[in-house]
Amino acid sequence: MSSTVNLSNQNGRIAIVDGVRTPFARIATHYRDLSAIDLGSFVVNELIKRNDLKPKQIDQLVFGMTVMIPEAPFIAREVALACGLDDVDAYSITRACATSFQTIASAAESILAGNAEIVIAGGTDSTSSVRLPMSQKFSSTLRDVNFAKTFKDRVRLLSSLRPKDILPLEPSITEFSVGETMGQSCEKMVKKWGVSRAEQDDLAYASHHNAARAWKDGYLDDQVMSVALGNGKTLKDDNLVRKNPERSAYDKLKPCFDFSGAGSVTAGNASSLTDGASAVLLMSEAKAKALGLEPIGYIRSFAFAAKTPKDDLLMGPVLAAPIALDRAGITLQELSLVDMHEAFAGQLACNLKGLESLDYARTTLNRTKAVGEVDRKILNVNGGSIAFGHPFGATGARVVSQALYELKRRGGGIALTTACAAGGIGAAMVVEAD
Repeated sequence: MSSTVNLSNQNGRIAIVDGVRTPFARIATHYRDLSAIDLGSFVVNELIKRNDLKPKQIDQLVFGMTVMIPEAPFIAREVALACGLDDVDAYSITRACATSFQTIASAAESILAGNAEIVIAGGTDSTSSVRLPMSQKFSSTLRDVNFAKTFKDRVRLLSSLRPKDILPLEPSITEFSVGETMGQSCEKMVKKWGVSRAEQDDLAYASHHNAARAWKDGYLDDQVMSVALGNGKTLKDDNLVRKNPERSAYDKLKPCFDFSGAGSVTAGNASSLTDGASAVLLMSEAKAKALGLEPIGYIRSFAFAAKTPKDDLLMGPVLAAPIALDRAGITLQELSLVDMHEAFAGQLACNLKGLESLDYARTTLNRTKAVGEVDRKILNVNGGSIAFGHPFGATGARVVSQALYELKRRGGGIALTTACAAGGIGAAMVVEAD
């Protein structure tokens, strides 16, 4: 058991005063001509405007992304400059799908250490802007051509290229260390953990159903900003959420990672490639009170964990969650809400089974008891990544904000938020609202 970590100091708890995100949009749709910098600047500017802050009041901007922009990899500083925060300290973080879990955690640590009073943390990604990879032969030849001393040498190098060398490669989210896509890894996991196709499709349907209801009931209005797209058009709504989902429609989709006849991961029960940004405004409890700002909630604890990606790549949340719960001094049964990132419905199902498994607790978590069973009635109640989409760097802040807004709406409580990430990483954060 880990000892309880009290995330507070003489200025009180770490407050999340506000959280906002852009509408999320499927790749190559509404944001096809916008960069990750553009999207990130939208949410940062919105937080500043909504909370009547001046640039000089912000001590730090912590931002991340996963799909790198080659000519502008320092995303935090670029977003700061795009927002006119020229004198604000900024630094970037990348932790794959857990990126903005880490930017929030790092911001909290800066406040706890007394190094900053007001920090904006978040993440952004534009999958629409991904660059097509070229073959290693083409890249190395162009490199050598650039350094060749004579025209003859350049011609000789270029003449060595064949048509197949020049063709761009298909972009793929592949785990470098194991050479598998996440979808392939998920297929291995669902077979190992005995997760059926029906269970995956049930979870995917629930994600869309809950998200559609949340939009209809106005639960997402305050946390999703409007984005001016130009030409007089404004985007307010996510464009991936199925507003009237039918459970039977999921049965008709074909597997897209395992074509042997035994596959069960489909486009319908997996999160989509998505563009978007999300951010939160953090400060101490005392600072929020001094500014007359009412927090949407507080960070009670967080934890990150890792395991080998060779097996159960996406089980990281099962490792991180019990550590975060221990540090918060609570059990799974005391939670009001659980909000888990849905990379795949199969991954979510395996994570739930892992939390329930006594054998997994003993052999992998070094614990004598299972973490516990998640009550499905409190799980992803307003939808998850399968419905909203998954802009890698933005999802963590979306999950944390969404949980806090719902806790606040319900009159308070405690929530566990989690995410799996590349490399076998897991993130977990316990948040509370009064």
